[in-house]
Amino acid sequence: MLFRSALPWFALVALAPAAIGADAPAIDTALAGRYFKEASQLCHADGGRLWGKSLCGPMLLVEPASRRVVANQADAEGKLRPEGGVYVGDLPKDQTIANTSADWAGVRWTEMLWPLKKDAAQRHTIMAHEAFHRVQDSLGLSPREADNAHLDTLEGRYTLQLEWRALDAALAAGSDADRRARAADALAFRAARYQRFPEAAQAEIKVERNEGLAEYTGVMVGNRTSAAQVAMARRDLAWHPKNDTSFVRSFAYATGPAYGMLLDRYRPGWRKAIVKGGSPAGMLAEALHVDMAAAPDVGKLAARYDGPALLASEHARADARVRQAALYKAELISGPVLRLPLAHMKVQFNPSNLVPLGDAGTVYPTMHVIDDWGSITVDGGALMASDWKALTVAAPDSDAREGKLHGKGWTMELAPGWQLVSAPRKGDRTVAPEAAP
Repeated sequence: MLFRSALPWFALVALAPAAIGADAPAIDTALAGRYFKEASQLCHADGGRLWGKSLCGPMLLVEPASRRVVANQADAEGKLRPEGGVYVGDLPKDQTIANTSADWAGVRWTEMLWPLKKDAAQRHTIMAHEAFHRVQDSLGLSPREADNAHLDTLEGRYTLQLEWRALDAALAAGSDADRRARAADALAFRAARYQRFPEAAQAEIKVERNEGLAEYTGVMVGNRTSAAQVAMARRDLAWHPKNDTSFVRSFAYATGPAYGMLLDRYRPGWRKAIVKGGSPAGMLAEALHVDMAAAPDVGKLAARYDGPALLASEHARADARVRQAALYKAELISGPVLRLPLAHMKVQFNPSNLVPLGDAGTVYPTMHVIDDWGSITVDGGALMASDWKALTVAAPDSDAREGKLHGKGWTMELAPGWQLVSAPRKGDRTVAPEAAP
């Protein structure tokens, strides 16, 4: 399950760790054609009922290593050629590769990485998730993002995971009374987090209105029966705490389907209302008459969800995180660095392993960035400034050779007309356009 966003001045997408430099098999065009038919069946079965708009549309499958693409329709610029009922071609290097929505060759695509999931339920969920991203602007749900650094703290992670456990219990509940009680517990854990981190409410809303709604759409459109939808939503709630090392950008994949399904039950019509603002959790709190300003007894509630064991494991993680953050600070803040200005960025990254460093920004252990100065691939950590105007990596090992640079944990290709220059702080470097002759 992959993150995607697009802001006015740059394109922002995210990859699972294997997506960068993946050694995937060549695209089987016949299998791709069958997958396109599956996607068409899913969106036609929905018929636009979920959001009042069809999710059917252009779809592009990309094999990362070769950049070969297979599409379900022709593009608007003649870059794809017909072959066996589909359209094939190659994605240029100035385009990001990810599960996302993408504008390329005159078409707005639902883009997905090859190979798709073998499990049909997971594959269909991803298809519908990414199809939502392609149309979300037209629904009045333009994506906005925040790093949610509080979700990398001990208290933030603890209350979030308790919230997930309570949401899972609500989805599994056998009676309406139990379902309401468990949903109220989930909201209480969230209320405690918001009281501890006052900025958290607005930060979390941004991601939930983007990825949370997308994953809810994936679950509801990608799974035909109520039982299958509940099963996929519960899978989301179980998968992320086991597989994500950081929740700051991935948490909404788990909360989105659960809150959406509870709202379907307790506040019909919420999807029309949310276009005007608000959050799924806030809407559910109103529907269930839960006071989010109350001070819940987290310790007492946590005992219902194996809270003591969870807290112990989070204390151990917090200690290790402090040591890791110190190493990143020494390498990317105190030590000599290469600082890259960001103006027209396209970026791919893994949303599940980020390391916030306070006001300095957030470390992205793996990422690929394209900007005016060229491209950089990171596998050892890069610091993204809080305002998204600069990217910092360890200083280069040497000057550029034939337009190529490398340093600890990264490699870079400079665009023609750009050069490596000294930065104001001694030992630091940056890039700048070459002087006109």
